[in-house]
Amino acid sequence: MVEVGDAAPDFTAPLANGDVEEFTLSENLDDGPVVLAFFPGAFTGVCTTEMCTFQSDLGQFEEVGATVYGVSVDAPFSLNEFRDQEDLDFGLISDSNKELIDDYDVEMDFADMGYYGVAKRAVFVVDADGEVSYKWVSDDPGVEPDYDEVADAAAEAAE
Repeated sequence: MVEVGDAAPDFTAPLANGDVEEFTLSENLDDGPVVLAFFPGAFTGVCTTEMCTFQSDLGQFEEVGATVYGVSVDAPFSLNEFRDQEDLDFGLISDSNKELIDDYDVEMDFADMGYYGVAKRAVFVVDADGEVSYKWVSDDPGVEPDYDEVADAAAEAAE
């Protein structure tokens, strides 16, 4: 289980940013803190609200040099369509092989719907040293993070 103070598990995964590129966490820490916002699935109600809220709050993160990334098990091509439909300016990381949700210990199932291996709603802030400086995980996919708390954590990680 990843805790505050731990080294963030490094990874390389597809990044949907209008195109599809390879993204490696450790190679993207030099510019400031990274916010990894895990969400269960694109095109779903609460997930759309969450990603759109991060979009509307993006200025707070950019001011402190933090970069926001959404993370889900959706394919990168689906994530690009989701980005387009919701006018998201930040990249979405595709964990279609489900390694990240395993490494960050945020995997859950919707067994009653027969859907297994999706991300819990969770947020990790990783500082420039690759250390987890903030963690929030919900077992209830209907609960959104405290966005101001995440922005404050990103600002602290940037200091």
